[in-house]
Amino acid sequence: MDSESKITMAALKQTLLSLSVSLSYFCIGLVRGYSAPAVPSMNEINPGLLPDKNIASWVSSIPPFGAFFGSLVAFPLMHKIGRKYTVMLTSPVWVTAWILIATAEDWKILLLARMLSGFGAGLTLPSAQIYVSECSDPKIRGVIGSLPALSMSAGILVTYVLGKFIEWRLLAWVCCGVASFLFVAVISFPQSPVWLKTKKRYEKAHHSAKWLHLQGFTFDPKAQEIQKAVINGMALEQKEKPFSRKVLFRRPVLVPLGIGLALLSIQQLSGIDAVIFFTVEIFRSAGSSMDGHIATIIVGAVQVLSNFSALFVVDRAGRKPLLIFSGVIMCFAMASMGAAFHLNSVGNTCFGYLPLASLIIFMVGFSIGFGCIPFLLMGELFPTAQRSLLSSLAGSFNLAVMFIVIKTYHPLEDVITTSGTFWLYSILCAIGVVFVITCVPETKGRDLESIHKLFEKTPMKADSIESGVKQGHDNVAMSTGDEILPCAEASKIDTKL
Repeated sequence: MDSESKITMAALKQTLLSLSVSLSYFCIGLVRGYSAPAVPSMNEINPGLLPDKNIASWVSSIPPFGAFFGSLVAFPLMHKIGRKYTVMLTSPVWVTAWILIATAEDWKILLLARMLSGFGAGLTLPSAQIYVSECSDPKIRGVIGSLPALSMSAGILVTYVLGKFIEWRLLAWVCCGVASFLFVAVISFPQSPVWLKTKKRYEKAHHSAKWLHLQGFTFDPKAQEIQKAVINGMALEQKEKPFSRKVLFRRPVLVPLGIGLALLSIQQLSGIDAVIFFTVEIFRSAGSSMDGHIATIIVGAVQVLSNFSALFVVDRAGRKPLLIFSGVIMCFAMASMGAAFHLNSVGNTCFGYLPLASLIIFMVGFSIGFGCIPFLLMGELFPTAQRSLLSSLAGSFNLAVMFIVIKTYHPLEDVITTSGTFWLYSILCAIGVVFVITCVPETKGRDLESIHKLFEKTPMKADSIESGVKQGHDNVAMSTGDEILPCAEASKIDTKL
């Protein structure tokens, strides 16, 4: 087989794996988008099911609370049974949740089922992204690693579209069918060769890497000698146990974690999930002249197209400029949305399309920056040895903030009005822009080693070790305690939560 055929076969197999695994993110999109059309449908068809606005709010907002715990459980599962089986485990969890939703006759069952569906989302958020990243070559990881985010937005759009035409119980059965297919879609693919290698299953790791045609994944003895030299020259956290207190509380771990948590906070405090979970309600209360379901579908479609477009600009424009541009657009869009509600509250209905235009602009701004880059930066900033643990913790934090934002949307409406709520989101977006400008490093074009040095108080002085890193960059697997990643792969791995 010639070189071009090998590259084509590698791209084909790795893309198929990513698409299959990304079905789990599609299922997350179904969970996130379900309440927007389903809650209004419940109120129309089964008015007694959700007795008041507060219970409806809990049914809408509870999935991130369940996902918080799911993300915490994901770390030991990923470490024990692997990325693949952790993803597959979410299928029966979701099937159970959707059956409970579809057959619910009481709001308590709905609440429990929605929380269970969120637990499944928390399980798959870190595991699916890491699985895809570890099974793709650096040359195509940028696009392949972004497929999960695109799949999630597609799942949200599908629920918006179906919710326009079918009632909430049937919509739950459709979601159940998709969740059951996830198990079948993933089962035929190999486990992550990186995870297999950490478990010292070298023969299986070799076969997995060979099937995927992964470049740079080697067991060559000479490469292992270089690897050993590199490891011996690493900083303290590479010599200590990767999860010891002494390692976890060092600057190279805490500073990247702090930056990651701040970016994830800004992502949620922009109001994105308040928009996604209550889109139909927002359009109806804004006095928009458009049908709420149609406007919601348009917003969902814009999000999908924007996420697709983002695949082609992240590696070209750089992370920091896109985050700044994204934050500025979101700031103005949320301010415009607040203005639309204010105009409607004073009786001015001449701006019926302003809410739709504002949310479209907001979705474009969110998708090109804060929608995906915080997760990408976590993969680049977090130390390799602690990546799975820090990603799990960051994912749980992200979901906790998401839950707070969704749950506080209606109380904020009551206290500072709806227009004030969107203006608050606008101010938080502006604060996010200032944080990015002052605190976030640019990682475009940097390998993992140089990024890691950004957070060291003093750079490494072992020139020979640096030379070894450069020579072994494309063919040496870094031993990191929790994970063993090819250097070329580790420099570009992007973990999404």
